[in-house]
Amino acid sequence: MRLGVLFSGGKDSLFACWKAMQQEEVACLITVVSRNPESYMFHTPNIRLAALQAEAAGLPLVEVETAGEKETELLDLKQALLQASEEFGIGGVVTGAILSVYQATRVQRVCHDLGLWCFNPLWHADQEAYMESLIDAGFAVIIAGVFACPFDESWLGREIDRRTLDELRTIARKYGITLTGEGGEFETFVTDAPFFSRRIAIERASTVYRNYNGVLRIERARLVAR
Repeated sequence: MRLGVLFSGGKDSLFACWKAMQQEEVACLITVVSRNPESYMFHTPNIRLAALQAEAAGLPLVEVETAGEKETELLDLKQALLQASEEFGIGGVVTGAILSVYQATRVQRVCHDLGLWCFNPLWHADQEAYMESLIDAGFAVIIAGVFACPFDESWLGREIDRRTLDELRTIARKYGITLTGEGGEFETFVTDAPFFSRRIAIERASTVYRNYNGVLRIERARLVAR
């Protein structure tokens, strides 16, 4: 089956894409760019760089914009999936949803309306095993947004390696947050993946941070050889 991947540039969508590639044909990536940084449905930090990641992956990108208004943004998602279906003949859609019933049920509903299969390879995955697999498989992931205590500004731009994962385990136990950030505690950006031909080098970035809420704004990046 030819699949389209809902693609945010974060670890979950890229890992889900990689898992889908092992079973089916990934025909395109699908990105919804929200003008609302508080979008209920869509990842927003550095979303414009999804195009650079798509280039690294050698896959076409279907990109649509949305105002990011609750529920009505689903109409823009539907348009994106319809475009992907028409242009690339996809029969199904891959998501990186892990725990969010709000997101998963809405994507499933849109897929059902369009006659598309919905594939969620990370749904209710063991979070410890998933994060270990992410590192073992060679994904290079940085933290691009923090939105909860106790994440201070020093977390922005930090790579999720084994040392960072150990710290996240401690924080998850102490503060009751999700190890994967699925509860919105942090967002990520992937600079390299097993299916990339080149990695992404960040040349300029800045941070905006206040009261356990901040983002890493990647202002300039390019593809380089590994």
